[in-house]
Amino acid sequence: MSLSPSSLQSLRRVFHSSFSAHDITESLMSCNDSDCAEETCEFMSSRNLEVLGVRREGTIAGYIERSALGSGTCADYLQKFRPHEVILNSTPIAEVIQGLKEQPRLFVMVFGRVGGIVTRSDLQKPTVRMWLFGMVTLIEMRMTRMIEQIAEEGGWKQFLSDGRLKKAEELLEERMRRNQNLNLIDCLQFADKFQIIARNEHLRALTRFESRRSVEDVGKRLERLRNNLAHAQDIISTDWEAVIDLSENFDAVLNVTAVTHEQSP
Repeated sequence: MSLSPSSLQSLRRVFHSSFSAHDITESLMSCNDSDCAEETCEFMSSRNLEVLGVRREGTIAGYIERSALGSGTCADYLQKFRPHEVILNSTPIAEVIQGLKEQPRLFVMVFGRVGGIVTRSDLQKPTVRMWLFGMVTLIEMRMTRMIEQIAEEGGWKQFLSDGRLKKAEELLEERMRRNQNLNLIDCLQFADKFQIIARNEHLRALTRFESRRSVEDVGKRLERLRNNLAHAQDIISTDWEAVIDLSENFDAVLNVTAVTHEQSP
C-alpha cells in the first residue's frame, strides 16, 4: 500500500496532535504541607503511591517521595517542581515518551497549574499502544514501498531464503483463492521485509542505518514490539528501547516515507 504526500501530511498531523499527555494523565493526589510525614507515608503505602503532591495555601507547590519520608511534617520533604519534570496537558505522546526516558515520572500542567502525573506505566494504556502500533505500521508500509522499487524484475527475491520465499508464495495462493487482489510483496512477513532492506545496499542507503546488522536488529525489536502490542503484553520491561527509538525518530519515519514515495517511479 502506498501513500500520497497529502495523505502523509494528514498522518503527520494525526500522530502529532491527536495523541497527547491528556490521554494518559492521572490526577496527582496531594496532601497538606503541615500533615505528619509518617502518617502520610503510611497512607501512600496503603495506596501504593510513590509520589504525592504537597499543597501549600491550597495550591500544589511541589511533591514528596515516599522513599524519602521520615519524621516531621511533609513540608520538611517537599521538592519543588523542576522545569524538565513539568509538561503541558497538550504535549504530544512522542515528547512524553522522550521525557520519561531519563526520569520515572512527569508532572502535568492542567489549567495553568500542576494537577496531573504521568509515569512509564501509563505508557501501557490504549492510547499509547495505538500510537506505537500505528508507527510500526507506517514503517512496514515504507519498507514495502522501498522494496517495490526493485520489484519489477523480482530483484528482491535473491535476498530471501527459499523457505521464506515459499511461505510468501503459499500465502499468496491462499489469498488469491479468497479473491484478494494482492502481489507477492504483500505476502512477505515483517521480518522478511527488513531482511531484504538489510541485504540490499541501495535500499539500506535510503535508511538511517549504516550496516546490515543494525537494520536486522531494529527489525527484530520492532517485530517483537508489534507482537506484544497486538497481544496486549507488557511493552515497557521488554520493548523500552524500541519505544524510545520510535519516539525519537517520529518525524524521520514520516519525512523519509514521504521522500521515498516522491522519488519512487
